Amino acid sequence: MHEHEHEEEYEECCVEVPEATVGQEVIDIAMKVYDPTEGFFGDMSLEEVKKAGKWTILFFYPADFSFVCPTELADLATKQDELAKMGFEIFSVSTDTEYVHLAWRQSEKLLENVRFKMGADPNGQVSRYFGVYDQESGLALRGTFLINPDGILVSKEINFYNVGRNADELVRKCQANAYLREHPAEACPAKWRPGDQTLTPSEKLVGKVFETYTPKA
Repeated sequence: MHEHEHEEEYEECCVEVPEATVGQEVIDIAMKVYDPTEGFFGDMSLEEVKKAGKWTILFFYPADFSFVCPTELADLATKQDELAKMGFEIFSVSTDTEYVHLAWRQSEKLLENVRFKMGADPNGQVSRYFGVYDQESGLALRGTFLINPDGILVSKEINFYNVGRNADELVRKCQANAYLREHPAEACPAKWRPGDQTLTPSEKLVGKVFETYTPKA
């Protein structure tokens, strides 16, 4: 192989992938997973989730065998059936391996109801793409990402290590995003829940939201 061919090969393998951006299509990410429902190791591919017509929830957290993390996954587990009925597939993700996921799931009683797949990102590649990788610690921050069935990133939330999330709010965001995919001309105001009033942006609404919108108490 000629020297310039070596250079071209190096440049191709070292091209950085731009970070995932809200409103843009994400790349086809893939990870090894531990599936607590089936009790085996497997693979996840965003492309496969899209082909199934499902939404994707990526729920990044710092580490297995830690402290706030099991409380978050246990909270999320209380909503997994509700989210599944809405067409959302959950993947929790950390930089631990799928083997550590299995051991943690079996030993931590808080996780006994977790049935969603647990993604392994030991090299931090997926965490880097979604902007949650902490270079100093080698861990992922607490990040929640919603990807619609077209592969578009529609929502992201990133918290620091010491603040746990609320699955109730995640469900509300999922409900709103699912509704808006079916009703793209509308917009969901603050605290919106299914059945609540929505807004229809137009020139008539500019500066006149007060006259047309009744906020919930």
